This record gives sequence, structure tokens and C-alpha cells, in this order.
Amino acid sequence: MPNDSLSSDACMALAFEMAPVGLCISEQRVIRRCNPKFASLFGYAVAEIEGRSFEMLYPSPAEFERIGELSRERMRTTGQYAEDRLMRHKNGQLSWFRTVGQSMDPEVPFAVTVWTFQPLEAMRPAAVELTARERDVASLVVTGASAKTIARSLGLSPRTVEHYRTKLINKHEVRTTSELISRLAGPTR
Repeated sequence: MPNDSLSSDACMALAFEMAPVGLCISEQRVIRRCNPKFASLFGYAVAEIEGRSFEMLYPSPAEFERIGELSRERMRTTGQYAEDRLMRHKNGQLSWFRTVGQSMDPEVPFAVTVWTFQPLEAMRPAAVELTARERDVASLVVTGASAKTIARSLGLSPRTVEHYRTKLINKHEVRTTSELISRLAGPTR
């Protein structure tokens, strides 16, 4: 092995900095460390975003709280939370991201959590203004989940899910759930 090779710690630090996805380490939902990719996904420099609450990246403070409760419960069960969701860019634009979080201690889910963020905005434009509940339903509709599955996941009745699906169909000016999924998923590459 050459003498100029990187140490294991240096390799890990380089991997974090150069990762092709946004990486972040949070404590109690405050961004403690992030890579340049993560910061740039949201239009920030690393120094502008580290030390700040994740709330700045959510569509609203209420959604930040609601998703916090949902993700805390899921992490207590599995240690992990994952979903596709809308997040706010520095310029105010909402975009879709695939978000995955891994808690270091499921009993205290937000003590230290590692997150990945991958943009989906090119595939799922957020051109229509949606309520928080409509975003929740949309993020599950796009996966092809049934009304019953969505209802269980969100703690709603299947009839309520159908109501929101109809509202989404009308807002996106499509006729069927298949067309809605296509509109939400956007063009494939």
C-alpha cells in the first residue's frame, strides 16, 4: 500500500463531502453537519444551513411539526424513515425529494439522525399548490398504493383518501388516477 494513501478517517470524510446525494447529520432536527451537495440542493452554502432547524426546508411550520411526529413514530419502530416529499428551496420554490433518515437510537429518534436527500423535481414538478394533507396523499398515490393502504398509513378512512385523490385529480386537471400518477411522477428520463 502506498504511503500517500488516505487514512480510513480521511476516506470517510472525503466520501461524506463528495457523495453524489445530499447527506446531513442532525441533532433534535437541527442540521449539525451537511455536505455541499445537500446545501446546494436547497440553494444554500454549507455555512448558511449548518446549525439551523430543518423547519427552514419545510413548506410550513405546521408541516414541519406534523412530519416530525410521523417520522418520530416510524423511527421508534424501525429506526428509519423514508418517503418522497415536497421541501422548500431557499427561493421559496417547492420541489420533490426522496428523503431517508436513519436514527442512531430508535428510542430517542431525533437525538442523532443521518439523512439522505435526493431531488426528484425534474421528474415531479410541484406546479400546483397543495395543502399539507394533499401532499401526504400525493406522495403515496404516486407509489401506486391503494386507498386502503394510504388510509392506514395516514390514519384516515379510505373514503377520505378518495376525497383527497379526487381533489388532486381536479387540481392537476386530469381524468384518472393513472393520469394523476403520471402527472405527479413527471417525465421519465
